[in-house]
Amino acid sequence: MAAYVAVHVKIKDPEKLSAYSKAAGPTTAVHGGEFIMRAPIVETLTGPDGYDRFVLIKFPDIDAARAWYNDPDYQALIANRDEGADMLFTLSEAP
Repeated sequence: MAAYVAVHVKIKDPEKLSAYSKAAGPTTAVHGGEFIMRAPIVETLTGPDGYDRFVLIKFPDIDAARAWYNDPDYQALIANRDEGADMLFTLSEAP
């Protein structure tokens, strides 16, 4: 069953975010991840405001998504990620 990681991004430093994105992208492919969507947030209809971008990543299953997030290669990038942006990550499994 497919799994999705949804990420809401609040940009703090565009250059650091770009460096993080370039390094993090290949780590998803190792675990079968595919970027479905990368787009600016147009409007917040309800809830906390202030996020700039939305990213949706599809994985073959929930175990692959967790393996990606917990992979030491990805975990090593988190300090850079946190310098570049505040992010909210959620994990969902498709029915």
